[in-house]
Amino acid sequence: MASRKKNLSTDSIFIGDCIKIMRELKSESVDCIFADPPYNLQLNRELHRPNNSRVDGVDNDWDQFESLKSYDEFTREWLSAARDLLKPDGTIWVIGSYHNIFRLGYILQDLGFWILNDVIWRKSNPMPNFRGRRYTNAHETLIWASKSKDSKYCFNYEAMKTFNEDLQMRSDWYLPLCTGQERLKDIDGKKAHPTQKPESLLYRVLLSSTRKDEIVLDPFFGTGTTGAVAKKLGRRYIGIEQDNRYAAFARERIKEIKPLKGAVIETCAKREKPRIPFGTLIEQGLIAPGAVLTDPKNVHTATVHADGSLTIRNNISKIQGSIHKVGAAVQGAPSCNGWTFWHYKENGKYLPIDNLRERARGESLN
Repeated sequence: MASRKKNLSTDSIFIGDCIKIMRELKSESVDCIFADPPYNLQLNRELHRPNNSRVDGVDNDWDQFESLKSYDEFTREWLSAARDLLKPDGTIWVIGSYHNIFRLGYILQDLGFWILNDVIWRKSNPMPNFRGRRYTNAHETLIWASKSKDSKYCFNYEAMKTFNEDLQMRSDWYLPLCTGQERLKDIDGKKAHPTQKPESLLYRVLLSSTRKDEIVLDPFFGTGTTGAVAKKLGRRYIGIEQDNRYAAFARERIKEIKPLKGAVIETCAKREKPRIPFGTLIEQGLIAPGAVLTDPKNVHTATVHADGSLTIRNNISKIQGSIHKVGAAVQGAPSCNGWTFWHYKENGKYLPIDNLRERARGESLN
């Protein structure tokens, strides 16, 4: 008889083996996974600075594997369990260095994930290469993948464009390492965790690919960066961590986080807003038949008709059609976004008719 799956207990940390715990949780119940798995750095001796002080690197037992084969087996198991937990339209983020990211990507594709982007986290303050035998390793790679090729995944495109001063967010992120007050320390002043990720990194991850109240799972929770940012942004989190000490730091840290309130964490993609035809603006009296629209440079003018079409007359011909068709015709272009191309006059200023569409949307919601 098959074992019964547990219902998710959100905003909580499970202690134990991540594969076993993920296999016990209810299938297809998680919206997003962020995973920072062991890197398998394969360090075989201590690293020292030029002044002979020891570098506090990653030499913990949890990063040690007998061979690449054993690391691959571990990776395949946890990724398989993670895939079972994802909802059909869910996504996963995995982060790694050159030691493991290529193996992660290979196995992700083997398991049926569909890679959407690889994102380069370029560190503004990387650790120097003390031996001078290689380039300074100044970046890590994140792979963002949907559960399948057909997943209708969440990407808050407009929010990220606004976040980036109205420029499309690129796949190279220039962010500092976790340092200063953000870096958790134990009572002896030592790092609580050797690979604590900066909150700025998780902020971009969760803001871009999740919605308010969605569930984010982190199977390698560590000291809780994912949970801290999830709580701040109004998302729910599930952490899995095998080390009680790390989990204790995470609990204390997350307890101090104050969630952002109400509408300030709402993001809504344009494609998710109610569809408003241009004719609706006429029906609602936001623009009248006979009104004259102009392009941004005030070169072309068009007359609005009662049926929502526009006309332009010149000495040779007459062009009539939708706001998009007429806009494309006057530019000699294959297509045009008429909502941003055509402008109307209000209080002495020319504004895009997209402003009127937003008013119409407001009316339709009230």
